[in-house]
Amino acid sequence: MRRIRVSKGVSQERLAFDASVDRSYLGGLERGEHNPTVDVLERVAKVLDVPLRDLFAEYDPEVGEIDGLPPGRKPSET
Repeated sequence: MRRIRVSKGVSQERLAFDASVDRSYLGGLERGEHNPTVDVLERVAKVLDVPLRDLFAEYDPEVGEIDGLPPGRKPSET
């Protein structure tokens, strides 16, 4: 889930808000600490605009690591 989220340039906070999931719970999902319901997975997949099955894809070490998004909130545009 994190790899997809970061590759799309979506912050954890934005994904959590758009999927109506608590941000700390979403972080736990990304770390494998929680077992989400199908409803939560469907909402996350919809926000990320990917098929639900993509959230279950195995990690491919050949792809390599991805850089994370910069820490902190994005500056608001005025």
